[in-house]
Amino acid sequence: MHALIIEDNPDIIANLFGFLEPLGYTLDVARSGNAGLILAIRNHYDAIILDLSLPGMDGVEVCRHLRDDHHNPVPILMLTARDTEQDKVTGFKAGADDYLVKPFSLLELDARLKALVRRMRNEQVQHVLTFGEIRMDIRAGTATREGTNLTLTPTAYKILHTLMRCAPLMASRETLEKAIWGENPPDSDSLRTHIHALRQALDKPFDCPMLITRPGFGYQLVCDNET
Repeated sequence: MHALIIEDNPDIIANLFGFLEPLGYTLDVARSGNAGLILAIRNHYDAIILDLSLPGMDGVEVCRHLRDDHHNPVPILMLTARDTEQDKVTGFKAGADDYLVKPFSLLELDARLKALVRRMRNEQVQHVLTFGEIRMDIRAGTATREGTNLTLTPTAYKILHTLMRCAPLMASRETLEKAIWGENPPDSDSLRTHIHALRQALDKPFDCPMLITRPGFGYQLVCDNET
């Protein structure tokens, strides 16, 4: 297993290397949030061990950037001394997959990491989505239409991802809002603004629109301009 440790405590780093490397792990280490984010973006890892209290960018922000800006699905285990319920909720909302409080058992850490990786592999996540002229590579965080790269905001990317998962069926407004904002959508009609931005990238440069509004219901991707 190739894992990235983002941790600034030298004693913890030494303990992790001493225990995990003999088990067959290949480990990289970053001692700040910014350095960890760069490594996580540049390299493919099976899992990330992420501390919350880091120099520069903290672990929550690292996690959010990986999930929201780079659409990186790598399993993330947060390893931290913060043990309140709210700390854990914040970590999970940022995109963490598991949470282990210091001091911790190295045996339990190994078991949790292997469970996360096993679950990731067994879920059979479809990393490349295609519908008509659109292709999304979820692992790379990219989208194209007719081979042309689409420049999308993080929110527009989430909308397109949700629409691609639903296609050729319609995605309701509620489904899209939940995908973007979870259980706390804004009161204003922000979704319409983000849909407009998606249309500018997805449809405007091309001959036929693929994003269709179903008034009163939601939105839908179509092929060959079928409405």
